[in-house]
Amino acid sequence: MSDRFRKGLALLLALALAASMLAMGGCGAAEEPEEPEPGEEEPVEVDKTGGTFKMYIGEPAFIDPVNLQESEGTQVGQAVFDSLVSFDPITSEIKPAAAESWSANDDATVWTFNLVQGAKFHNGRDVVAADFKYAWERICTPANLSEISYHLAPVVGYDAMQAEEATALDGVKVIDDYTLEVTLAYPFADFEYVVGHPALAPVPSEEVEADPAAFAEKPIGNGPFMMTEPWAHDQYIKVAKFADYYGDEPFIDGVDFVILADTDTAFLEFQAGNLDFVPVPTGQIAATVEQYGESPDGYTVNPGEQVSLGGEQAIYYLLINNAQEPLDDPMVRQAISLAIDRQDICDKVFEGTREPATGIVPPGIVGHEPGAFPYAKYDVEAAKAKLVEAGYPEGAGLPEITIEFNSGVGHEDILQLVQEDLKAVGINGELVGSEWAQYLDKLGAGDYSVGRLGWIADYPAKDNFLYPLFKTGSADNYSFYSNADVDTKLDAARATADGDERLALYQEVETIIGEDSPVVPMFYYKHTRVASDRVNDGIYSPNGLFTFETVWLTK
Repeated sequence: MSDRFRKGLALLLALALAASMLAMGGCGAAEEPEEPEPGEEEPVEVDKTGGTFKMYIGEPAFIDPVNLQESEGTQVGQAVFDSLVSFDPITSEIKPAAAESWSANDDATVWTFNLVQGAKFHNGRDVVAADFKYAWERICTPANLSEISYHLAPVVGYDAMQAEEATALDGVKVIDDYTLEVTLAYPFADFEYVVGHPALAPVPSEEVEADPAAFAEKPIGNGPFMMTEPWAHDQYIKVAKFADYYGDEPFIDGVDFVILADTDTAFLEFQAGNLDFVPVPTGQIAATVEQYGESPDGYTVNPGEQVSLGGEQAIYYLLINNAQEPLDDPMVRQAISLAIDRQDICDKVFEGTREPATGIVPPGIVGHEPGAFPYAKYDVEAAKAKLVEAGYPEGAGLPEITIEFNSGVGHEDILQLVQEDLKAVGINGELVGSEWAQYLDKLGAGDYSVGRLGWIADYPAKDNFLYPLFKTGSADNYSFYSNADVDTKLDAARATADGDERLALYQEVETIIGEDSPVVPMFYYKHTRVASDRVNDGIYSPNGLFTFETVWLTK
């Protein structure tokens, strides 16, 4: 229970007691107020309002919901936009957001969302159901090149829009201004999680149509904060509290998302007192905990408890280009996976604060299965045997590969150790770093051999780790993996209303993928973030997003 909740509860009880005493005023003599005991101090009311929270982020790829796809942009998007539902920052329990209530029919094919009435966009216009329909169809329009349209794949009309045979989602109906009805092509009980993604927020069509480029730089949303100026690329993104927000008013006045080249620079700025929340650089975790104190629950930060080390619903993995010879051979991919000492990486780079991954679905997600990927273990002799079986004894005949990464955020420390492990079994790799946007372009074009990515749950369901990463043709399937059996079972799982049966199908899918080894699970993420001593009740959630609804700043 947060201090905020305790104090709120105490206040309510006090008011209730006062009211009851007033009601009984005619029944007896009033008592003198109780004097504090000698030495007791009067409770001090703390003013929690005001101040600007300053948070480091890397340069986002996008902040417009049409392509809100990675953690940096999503962090901004969460502040500026509200989707139909949200998630508790600790438990991931679904909560109302732009929809005050919702329901589904018996087989979870028809969903009805009842919107909050009177909610406004940052331009002052009321948010209505048609704004969701417009936003979703904008995402599904191929000309807009959205890489997150797969979230809407279950909706009737999605396939027709992707094939450019239609310009509207037939399955999305505006019943009235505050009622949205969504019909799916198959039962999908997890759809209520899907609509919590910040990318599926409403957008005002008049603003987009007037100037799409300007909207991309300064999107107008319906969330608790509004942008005060256009995105200053590689410098900052600034948002301020939106006065007409329909929900609970944040304590802070705004957020400055400070964009810096790397985490080392961010940490130096933090130490200088210029930032409130930053990653802890590799090799400095223990020292930072010693200096600033560790969060008791791993997520909530307060003065003296400033380092967040909680587990994330996230996986760090190596991509392997399945469309490139000789990496198209599963035995070569299995050898790569077996050659890597994950525990050594966790110990050397993260001081033992992270856990080697044995599958693609992390702990904390229902259906997490330890050991799901049989080759996600360290076994040098087995790796060498796989290379012999593939026709490359001691690596003979294997071309040098590239090991690609986005530079400036600590990945080189990890991949240098990977490079050494691979060399030990005869696989030679060259490290190649790029800026984030350029790196994503290279992955999308297949211009790499081995790369790295992290995947943080868009919503806390196993489907979110399997469908987007391994479904043939998915925009996030950067490994270019394709298995017809996997595709069939993924579609069948989504269409299965029974939760146990659906989970069993997903487990079958993960088993097949684990054998094929299109990617190499490395380790499960844990937070390594530190807050300044002026941050109170700040929550860094398991899905890797800072929550601005509770945080307040000491003056």
